[in-house]
Amino acid sequence: MLASLLPSAASALSSPAVGALPLLAQQLGRRMYHKNVVEHYERPRNVGSFDKSDPDVGTGLVGAPACGDVMKLQIKVDEQGNIVDARFKTFGCGSAIASSSVATEWVKGKSLDEVLKIKNSDIAKHLSLPPVKLHCSMLAEDAIKAAVKDIQAKRNKSATAAA
Repeated sequence: MLASLLPSAASALSSPAVGALPLLAQQLGRRMYHKNVVEHYERPRNVGSFDKSDPDVGTGLVGAPACGDVMKLQIKVDEQGNIVDARFKTFGCGSAIASSSVATEWVKGKSLDEVLKIKNSDIAKHLSLPPVKLHCSMLAEDAIKAAVKDIQAKRNKSATAAA
């Protein structure tokens, strides 16, 4: 009886449907991320860092203990208070990397006041993040706020020292 089961089990495992499962799983997994997430994950913009001791650089370092994502976002600001460049380094999932990349693109050319109006919901909508990944866009918003707070503190400190 056992011998009669083995041939049918072997033929079931070699059937085209079983062989197609890994490919199907890959395709389904790939569809879970929106094309904007994939684009920013595969080709992230503005990766890197500036010297944090530079008086024109604000650094925001934030993390999400629940998932382990850590995001560093830096902005370079001119004398008029406009962001002329931005960089990021992120340790985390594809959605966290994509959120960081989008954030650096969106802050360039804006004033410090303007970037504080960038909301996580805007980033999440642009990337079509699912609810389980919304914390990634929240990290990006928090990193922007932290970088602005840092540059403002540096400038207030230098203004106080000069007075």
